Amino acid sequence: MQFKVPPDLESLVEKRLSSGEYSNIEDVFRSALEAQAADETWTAEERRALDAKIDHSLKQAAEGKLHGPDEARRKLAKMREAHLGNSD
Repeated sequence: MQFKVPPDLESLVEKRLSSGEYSNIEDVFRSALEAQAADETWTAEERRALDAKIDHSLKQAAEGKLHGPDEARRKLAKMREAHLGNSD
């Protein structure tokens, strides 16, 4: 199969190739099509749940309720401990 790539897409492909992440045009298109296929598997419910989490996070950020990496690690460790303690 052969097809002509429009100039706007050609510049995107060239940009991806120049990044060094892809070794050829086929890899660029394969990655794009795989991402599209993965995106198409999301249900409407999953999308709404993700949107809600993003909205909640943005609200927390706007309110200054952010955690640094150390505090986040402590909270996750505590949650893990609680989870493992409850699974016995």
